[in-house]
Parts: sequence; C-alpha cells; structure tokens
Amino acid sequence: MAGIVLLGTGLLILAGGFDLYRRWSLTPPDGWPLTTPQEVLLADADRTRWADEGWWWPAVIAVLAVVTLLAVWWLLAQLRRTHPGALSLGGAHAVDGAEVREGALGDALAADARHLPGVHQARARMDGSSRRPEAHLAITLTPDAEPGPVLQALRDGPLERVRRSTHRTLPARAHLRLTPHKPHRAE
Repeated sequence: MAGIVLLGTGLLILAGGFDLYRRWSLTPPDGWPLTTPQEVLLADADRTRWADEGWWWPAVIAVLAVVTLLAVWWLLAQLRRTHPGALSLGGAHAVDGAEVREGALGDALAADARHLPGVHQARARMDGSSRRPEAHLAITLTPDAEPGPVLQALRDGPLERVRRSTHRTLPARAHLRLTPHKPHRAE
C-alpha cells in the first residue's frame, strides 16, 4: 500500500515538473505544491530550517548510514541462495547433466512418504545449499499411528531412496501432527 501511495505521489510531482497539467488541460489537486515547472517542492526556508543547528548534520548522517546499511543488508539477503536449486542425480555413474529441481524432489519425497502406513498427509521442501541440502517434512499421522514406527519407516524408505539417488547425506527434520478427530464418547 505504501508503494502505491509513493508511486502516485511521484507521478503527480512529475506531472507538475513536466507541465502536463497545462499541456493536457488538467486541473491539479487542491493545495498541491507542485503544479508548474517553475514551482519548487520545498522553499528555501523549509530546506534550511535546521541547517544551523548543531544536532542536524550528525542526525542526517546517522539516518543516511542506517538507511544505507539496511539497503545493503536487504540486497545481500536477496543475493544469498537459501534453496538448493537443482541437485545432480546418480553420483559417479550418473549421466552427465542429470539433475532434479528442489521442488520436484520435495514433491517426490512427500508423495513417497504419503504411502507409508500411519501417514495421513505429508508435505516436504528442500532447504540449504546445493552442496548441503536439507529435507523438511510436515507429516500428519492417522489417529491410530505411533510416531516411532512412522519415523523409522520414513528414514528407511523415502529418505534413504533420496539419499541414494542424490548421493548426499541429506539431513532431515520432520514435524509430526495428528489428524484432528472427534473425541470418542464413553458409554
């Protein structure tokens, strides 16, 4: 929402700066400070109000430093890859270039986990880097399932198949939940 407000404000200022109100016979908003190219957005008195104060320039420099640091931090966060992307398959005897995308591998792992006894629903996603991928699973158990055997079957079945096919250790984290069900009534 803030972006839309800033974009609209910027477009209205540009319209005044390029004299579009006069050229297109438009009426600018009431009280709008910039409607012709000769007008200024801030008067001299407004721009220099605090320039002679001792606290003004250190405050301006501090605010600009914080904004710059936040912008650099945001940019680095955008560049840092937190997902493995594509993982190669097969190891030493693999066909050159055989890869699987992280989303497809997560979908296959979840589909394989759904077939385990005691599993009602399963979702999986891959995190980490391409060198050290990690599997995160969200598993909903059936009401009569025991977590221990389900985790053992998950480790020995779907996770082991993914480890063999990608030739990686693939640490995994599973979050288990029970299927919501109505309480049984005793009679």
